[in-house]
Amino acid sequence: MKAILLMFDSLNRNYLPPYGCDWVYAPNFQRLAERTVVFDNSFIGSMPCMPARRELHTGRYNFLHRSWGPIEPFDDSMPEILSQNGIYTHLVTDHFHYFQEGGATYHTRFTSWEFNRGQEGDPWKGEVENPHVPELNKAQFIRPGFSKSRQDWVNRQYLKDIEDFPQTKTFDQGIEFMRKNSQADNWFLQIETFDPHEPFYAPEKFRKMYAHDYKGGFFDWPNYGKAETNAEDIEHIRKEYAALVSMCDENLGRFLDAMDELDLWKDTLLIVCTDHGFSLGEHGWWGKNVMPWYNITAHTPLFIWDPRCGKKNERRSALVQFIDFAPTILEYFGLKSTADMLGKSLKDTIAYDKSVHDYILFGIYGAQVNITDGRYVYMRGPVNEDNQPLYEYTLMPTHLGKTFEVTELQDISLAGPFSFTKGCKVLKIPGTPQNQVDTKKYKFKTELFDIANDYGQLKPIDDPEVEERMINHLIRLMKENDAPQDQYERLGLPIKKIMY
Repeated sequence: MKAILLMFDSLNRNYLPPYGCDWVYAPNFQRLAERTVVFDNSFIGSMPCMPARRELHTGRYNFLHRSWGPIEPFDDSMPEILSQNGIYTHLVTDHFHYFQEGGATYHTRFTSWEFNRGQEGDPWKGEVENPHVPELNKAQFIRPGFSKSRQDWVNRQYLKDIEDFPQTKTFDQGIEFMRKNSQADNWFLQIETFDPHEPFYAPEKFRKMYAHDYKGGFFDWPNYGKAETNAEDIEHIRKEYAALVSMCDENLGRFLDAMDELDLWKDTLLIVCTDHGFSLGEHGWWGKNVMPWYNITAHTPLFIWDPRCGKKNERRSALVQFIDFAPTILEYFGLKSTADMLGKSLKDTIAYDKSVHDYILFGIYGAQVNITDGRYVYMRGPVNEDNQPLYEYTLMPTHLGKTFEVTELQDISLAGPFSFTKGCKVLKIPGTPQNQVDTKKYKFKTELFDIANDYGQLKPIDDPEVEERMINHLIRLMKENDAPQDQYERLGLPIKKIMY
């Protein structure tokens, strides 16, 4: 038995032909859809990057208890469980957040791993003098000094040919592993590329596919926030993004060629997914994190092939999400999910569209907590202007690239244990919303949407009966996930006091 998880970052489903896109060149995603089961109701869980990856390992939500951070000492890790049971695990990635302090304990759960440098602001090449930067559009991400935007301009000098790009190298190494081990048994391979994450820097070959007249200054990296710009800028950035999607598609084609050549379809589970989407002017926003998690970022593409049932070129309507991948992979290798995993194996969903969730939660630490049943999306915002009370519950107090500041740790206490911390109490630290979420600047409303009739979520509805039902299930799922008392208070949810 073999399994491969191929993950893209920030891949919008509405830019893919299998989900109805007719202008982005991505024939290999269509080819993939013809070889797999395509999921129409796949949603995110905890956002953004590392919270999603914690879910991939643990099969449970991250965002109700903490923000960005590493695997915790008490966490169950799917790749580690596989390794402990004689399954070889290998990670190939260009996702540099794995190698910052805030993600430093994920890759070490694999038997072996490879890392390709140079994406975004990866502190890769050293250059003391400032690199040349063209005249920029006002919306281009740029910060003065030694920032990730400056580092990105340094890195780009070393990424000229297609073969130089980290995405290409990541697929090269993943395919190399497949070739070298195609005759071996009992292995799990995770191929993970940072693309099409911003900046939307693609080789000229792909940018030519979307040639257009644009005079707005250099622009391929939108600042997260309000898209206070014109229609020309929005059209331009969408085509820059599409170019990077087409590059992903070409490498996907090489991967599928290897699957065919090596005849891996006969005994290899394949999951092709993404962590979230990206706002490209929709709802007047750029990026993610700072805005509500609308369908553009929360409703994700998902393709799965299970050789045991052999179903392909079919659609599935069951409600699924990121927390289901760990139980699915463990079950495929004959292993049981741990007691702390709340995701479900998708074996029967792949085979005949069995329902595994009636409702699911999703969101980002410190902002709205969202719930959907696949028909309605209910976004529950904080009731207080200061978004309090809010605490981090962790033994690994780490932000994206560094540990918490000492000033953040002055008022810590112990809390718990929670149901999933295996008897460990954790640090209770006064919290601020997940990176770049400013609830004073951006007001997170409580809103209800009927996405069956308003997929773009342009018109919130007023339906007290539906809202009450969504609130009841929101509380139920928060209880199942042992959410802390302050989350109920922050959201103004009626519940008996819980002591931690």
